Amino acid sequence: MPEGDTVFITATQLRGALAGRVLTHTDFRVPRYATVDFAGRRVLAAESRGKHLLVRFEGNVTLHTHLRMDGAWRVQAAGGRVGNSPRDQVRVVLANEEFAAIGLRLPVVDLVRTAEEPRVVGHLGPDLLGPGWDADEAVRRLTARPGRPIGDALLDQRNLAGVGNVYRAELCFLRGVSPFARVDAAGDLHAMVDLAKRALEANRERHGHVTTGDPRPGHQHWVYGRLGRPCRRCGTPIRKAEAGEPPRVVFWCPRCQPSDR
Repeated sequence: MPEGDTVFITATQLRGALAGRVLTHTDFRVPRYATVDFAGRRVLAAESRGKHLLVRFEGNVTLHTHLRMDGAWRVQAAGGRVGNSPRDQVRVVLANEEFAAIGLRLPVVDLVRTAEEPRVVGHLGPDLLGPGWDADEAVRRLTARPGRPIGDALLDQRNLAGVGNVYRAELCFLRGVSPFARVDAAGDLHAMVDLAKRALEANRERHGHVTTGDPRPGHQHWVYGRLGRPCRRCGTPIRKAEAGEPPRVVFWCPRCQPSDR
């Protein structure tokens, strides 16, 4: 699932291609919006909220999409073919005279009144890459369930919006905390959320979620995706398990992040 920095990059690309321009063609390939036509409307904005994307149109209408595991947006020159993707993967097309934004495999496509955006994103905690970031509120939400595993709490977008599975593993490692530790035994949570913000900010203009400072392939992460390979700090083989509801894979170093697993 894309992390908050990836969605931020996507919003930046959509904003550059669409915002301020009048649409010349739209196509919503989902049954309930199949007859919707926004040609002639101006796109007002494109923004991310955690892992959610909001594209606002004239007429008090917002397109809300979520990428989940497989979704993606691609921007290309107007008038061209829709890439090499099978047509049945296309869910949304938004085109103006210069660019076309193609929404592929989008599992969530909603049209809501702009004034009612809180209905689809109002549950989110403070956005790590948003203008209203509030570290104290994020910590307050994390500590509301002190017995919950810290790894699960970090993934819960109602606590803070933007952390995905890669950052869950990397943040816990960098703080020396087991992802299975209780929230109330996970150390300085202000330091944890500050690190989360700095990590996403460092990657909001590039792809790859680099947490080691080394963007070379195979060198970007401390523990994520490194099952059985030696810890970059102590040499202990990295372990992997499934945790949370629904289960998600988690990586950790059993020496640097001791736990009962």
